[in-house]
Amino acid sequence: MKIQERTGAGAGRSAGPAQPSVGDRLPTAPRERKPALAALAVLLILLGALGATTLVLQAGKRIEVIKITQEIPAGSSVQDSDVTSVMVADDSSIHYVRWSQLAGLKKLKAVSTIPAGVVAVGEMFGDGSKLPAGKSTVGLALKEGQYPSGIEVGDTVAAYRVSSSATGGSSSGGSSSSGSDALIAGDARVSAVPDGKSSGELVSSTSYAITLTVDSDKAAELADAASNGEVALVLVPSTGN
Repeated sequence: MKIQERTGAGAGRSAGPAQPSVGDRLPTAPRERKPALAALAVLLILLGALGATTLVLQAGKRIEVIKITQEIPAGSSVQDSDVTSVMVADDSSIHYVRWSQLAGLKKLKAVSTIPAGVVAVGEMFGDGSKLPAGKSTVGLALKEGQYPSGIEVGDTVAAYRVSSSATGGSSSGGSSSSGSDALIAGDARVSAVPDGKSSGELVSSTSYAITLTVDSDKAAELADAASNGEVALVLVPSTGN
């Protein structure tokens, strides 16, 4: 009897409601999905990728062009020492002169004075020597002693008529101090020197070709004196550019 009573009592206790275990979690509400935010995130990623691609493409559209490093006087041609190459963004509205066109550019003349530091464009050059009104260019074949050492394109010089004997005995610094010397042009502009001979790299030779831009009314006298070997040049200090 006692065994049955205990068994019955135990059965009665086990029949009660089940208790939750300590390790069970309480149920949570399902997360609310936000498709709009997800779409925005994807859009931002795509825009970032597109921007990076655009920058790469723009960087690829760069071209090598000519930059002027030495002032080019009006009516003068470009020399190797006057230019360098730079990379710029390609722009069809700007007529850049490409570095590969340098050989052809040397055959043209500056329409007007071109300052150093600018990128060359086609409008700066022409087939003819388009000098300012009242100006002419004169080519001189001078010997050592008739021109100052280190003469360069863009320099201003004074041209004197000197006797042949005085010219032959003068130093490379300028003309003789003889009383027979006569000023022909006091503000002649050096338009051209032999390629590679600028920047003080003058070399002694039988004759040295220098082109000057002078007032037209002085051109004939200067050419006559040069043909007789009676010209000496003196460098005029620059008053500032």
